[in-house]
Amino acid sequence: MKKDNNKNSEIKWFLQVTVIAFILSIIFSFISNNAVSILPVIPAIIVLVVVVGIGILFDIVGVAVTVAKDDEFNAKATKKAKGAKTSLYLIKNSSKVANICADVIGDICGVLSGAISAGISLKLMEGTGINFNIQFIISALVAAITIGGKALGKGFAKRNASKIVDIMGRLL
Repeated sequence: MKKDNNKNSEIKWFLQVTVIAFILSIIFSFISNNAVSILPVIPAIIVLVVVVGIGILFDIVGVAVTVAKDDEFNAKATKKAKGAKTSLYLIKNSSKVANICADVIGDICGVLSGAISAGISLKLMEGTGINFNIQFIISALVAAITIGGKALGKGFAKRNASKIVDIMGRLL
């Protein structure tokens, strides 16, 4: 019976996270694509950097909640420290929190950064008269920065998991 409940819970989570991802993707894609299409190149690049940064930041949070130990937060919660109960909640639900942060938000940011970089490439080609398709170079550069940033972020998250979860607990 417990196995059936666990399977139903996983199916329910799958459906919830799929719907959340779909809705967030539509919202973020609409906003970023419309914003980038009307922006000059430099502000569009700033939007791109922000989107990549958000993806890296949420990946860091996703790793931190999976690595953090609940011992110190149990002690803080008994002392009624601000955010301690929320931090405990994040740690106890680390697989779902990591899924939302690293997969949902992270993947959406990855897709958005690809679309934004394509828009920037078109603007640059039109504005400068370059015949060479620079989209491949810009997309590869954005992917490399994202992957490298996430690689650095994972180490940072492991070393500072408690601090990161504490900050998130206080913010939420």
